[in-house]
Amino acid sequence: MTIKPFSTKWSQFLTLSSSASINKRASNYNDQVSELLFNSLLGVIRKRSPKIESIFLGQQELRQANDDILPYALQSYGIWFQLLTITEQISNEKRLRMIETELGHEGVPGTFAQVIAQAANEQIPAEQLQKILDNSSIYPVITAHPTEAKRVTVLEIHHRIYMMLKKLEHENITVHEQDKIRQEINDEVDLLWLTGEIRLEKPTVQQEVAWGMHFFKESLYDGVVELYTELDRVLQKYYPAHEFDIPPFFQFGSWVGGDRDGNPFVTNEVTEHAINQTAKATLEHYIQKIRDLGKYLSVAGHSVDLSDDFFAQYEAVLSKSGDTENIKQRNHGEIFRHLCNCIVKRLTANLYQLTSDNDQAIAYKSVKGVTRDLRIIEQGLIEAKCDSLCTTHVRPLRHGIEAFGFHTTKLDLRQNSTVTTNALQEIWQALNDTDEEAPSKESQTWRKWLLQQLKEPLETLPQFPSLSDMSAETLDLMRKMRELQDRIDRDAFGVFILSMTQSSEDILGVYLLAKYAGLFTDQQGLESCRIQVVPLLETIEDLRNGPKILQNLLDIPFIQRTISEFGGCQEMMVGYSDSNKDGGFLCASWEISKAQSKIYQEGQQHGIQISFFHGRGGSVSRGGAPAGRAIAAQPPGTINGRMRVTEQGEVVSGKFANREVAQQQLELLASSVLSHTLFSEQDSSLKSRAEYYDVLEALAGTSQVAYRGLVETPGLVDFYQSASPVEELAHMKIGSRPARRFGAKSLDDLRAIPWVFAWTQNRLLVPGWFGYGTAVKQLLDVRGDAGLALLQEMSEKSPIFKLITDNVEKMVFLTDFKVAAEYATLVEDQESTQQIMQLISAERELTEQMLLKIVAQDGLCVRFPNFHQTMSARVEGIRQIGLEQVKLVKQFRSANSEEDTYGNNLIPLLLSINCVAAGLGWTG
Repeated sequence: MTIKPFSTKWSQFLTLSSSASINKRASNYNDQVSELLFNSLLGVIRKRSPKIESIFLGQQELRQANDDILPYALQSYGIWFQLLTITEQISNEKRLRMIETELGHEGVPGTFAQVIAQAANEQIPAEQLQKILDNSSIYPVITAHPTEAKRVTVLEIHHRIYMMLKKLEHENITVHEQDKIRQEINDEVDLLWLTGEIRLEKPTVQQEVAWGMHFFKESLYDGVVELYTELDRVLQKYYPAHEFDIPPFFQFGSWVGGDRDGNPFVTNEVTEHAINQTAKATLEHYIQKIRDLGKYLSVAGHSVDLSDDFFAQYEAVLSKSGDTENIKQRNHGEIFRHLCNCIVKRLTANLYQLTSDNDQAIAYKSVKGVTRDLRIIEQGLIEAKCDSLCTTHVRPLRHGIEAFGFHTTKLDLRQNSTVTTNALQEIWQALNDTDEEAPSKESQTWRKWLLQQLKEPLETLPQFPSLSDMSAETLDLMRKMRELQDRIDRDAFGVFILSMTQSSEDILGVYLLAKYAGLFTDQQGLESCRIQVVPLLETIEDLRNGPKILQNLLDIPFIQRTISEFGGCQEMMVGYSDSNKDGGFLCASWEISKAQSKIYQEGQQHGIQISFFHGRGGSVSRGGAPAGRAIAAQPPGTINGRMRVTEQGEVVSGKFANREVAQQQLELLASSVLSHTLFSEQDSSLKSRAEYYDVLEALAGTSQVAYRGLVETPGLVDFYQSASPVEELAHMKIGSRPARRFGAKSLDDLRAIPWVFAWTQNRLLVPGWFGYGTAVKQLLDVRGDAGLALLQEMSEKSPIFKLITDNVEKMVFLTDFKVAAEYATLVEDQESTQQIMQLISAERELTEQMLLKIVAQDGLCVRFPNFHQTMSARVEGIRQIGLEQVKLVKQFRSANSEEDTYGNNLIPLLLSINCVAAGLGWTG
């Protein structure tokens, strides 16, 4: 194999530019960076492992490597894929700057400038924009899913290489400086080679918390502040007559330390540690930032004219520090430094309070106190005619503190409905002093009991000493939440996600547990709850039942009061991974879209705003898609300024490891949400057309039947487990979560992540495309040429069908039956294996035929030239790794030696898994 540089996968930006020179210059830059990093790695190989040079250069195949050099050959592939990804990121950034230089900032897609310029051009009033901003919430949530194979140490090396490449771009850099930076890059690649990529121990949840905070310290704290400043600048440019108040619409959530669904390692102690750890890191960050601000604002009070109102507020702020005279004597007369020192002193008290049982009198009660004091500094600077100092240094800091609060991320809690229902059934037995089984949760008796208990006043909080360990832990979690809200910050927690929500009774049950724990706004537990319970709709059936579940909740006065407590907005979560595992890609994609429309309409009828939480992963099979296009394909009205989305595994490091990339990704997310909110109601392509709707209904139904036909084929579970390295996944130390719910081995109980992982590694990629070909073929059999013409029209004019079709085409392109055929030999039952392989092979061939008819092309992904070029440069290497992986799996299973867990068999196998993940861009 010859390893070649490749262009970036963001080619859509180029098609919007009128200048062909941008493409040429960006490609040339990409080639230069690729060549630089290739030569750097080649130099390391020649120094560290010269025997693999011919394999790395493609002069020998990987299968020719003997056992001694195989790990190093695999390592070379893995590092090269990592370096190509860095090339891709920095080349994309360069490309965007070229477009901005040629077309202006408003010519760059995915920017605030583009959307605000369009709004101004269409004469959208400033007041309407302000209203949308006030209602907006851009809310990425970092989850604890075990799909990230890169250690923080490796991420830090990647970041340093990225920054060094940026330094090489400087126009005035000297030859000597270039040589010095190139040598530094060589050193970093050498260090990357010498740094073990395979974790020797499974990370604890505490380590996962630190992993999540790493991205805030490295990029997100400063990146978010920069984005608020950029939006402020753009609004001033296009709406100069209006003064906007930019609210803190960027928020961040986390499941790390709060996600209990299937993870017994997340205990109440772990949750408390997660809250304390993130709060501590947040406060330390603010203290340092405000100290730096104080050092900078060396304005002498006698040199500026300030109002009596300002000085009255100044004295009030200092008095709350408990140390007015000492603060005034230090930096005498420098009033803004005094204010900064006061804020630091009070925040330090908050920091001390985290680990102390004693309340600190001077500590801030909420983050609003900090931002109020910063606004006083802003007021003083404006009165002193230091407007630029205010907008450049103080206001962005305030925006950041408003966004991150005292906690950086709001910790969501997640638990399975089975666990919460079991706890309530035990409580029912305790209250009725009986060993009889509680009523079925589907019965009217159960619903009546829940509603009666929610209405019943509580004189004191009840105790239930006879609960099982799991149920006691569940109730204690609610109590711990109340304690931490009171001690640290009510906003430290986000929402309670209820997995596998199947009925409104499941939701009412969680609220009742919260009531027993004292999480209501009044002592008798009659008003509203201090945390919102969010149903997670994961299966196809649950998605279809979503509107009914919501309807059965919204008629209950207590629920209405709780929704009102949260701004009149009820959140609903839709799960992409499990719905895909349940119904296949096409069916799940359509059912999620359809469910959102119906749930939104239900909310409209009740006068309730609905906010959707999208449980996406990195791969197409788990909902992964370019953010701009995925948002553009959402049904009209369903965004309404709000987007909450999980960022899982490798997606987190890919988006947030570098500040520049993080800013691009967040601006793309926010501007896409703003664009959808402003224009989707007028976008004819998003409006429901009966003809399109009927076709998608037919396609989804047929594809589901085809997909279920495959997964219900006798022997499929054995095939899935034997013809992939899913059983070996447990040896990859990439997350604290076990691979299965409740320890079961059935397909229904297997988590969605290993499901996708297995089909990714064996290169069949079934969850990303299976069923599409059969669905289209059957439609064309009925409708003929008219049906084909309609599908071709939909592939251009229906955003949801276009998104589905584009993603299916890319997944089919990436399938590799050579690797899959080798994996199939590992299954004991070859008769059923051949039947399964024939089913998949026939569907793959049919899907390609149908795709090429719809898109009117001669080959797969011809219409995605940059994707085609990017992946074509990788697929041969990934194939060789996959073929070698099959041999390694076979050897490992034959050895069956747990004593030598990190011996000769396992390390190369884990390296091969990492290589495939790095090459394709996702793990599971």
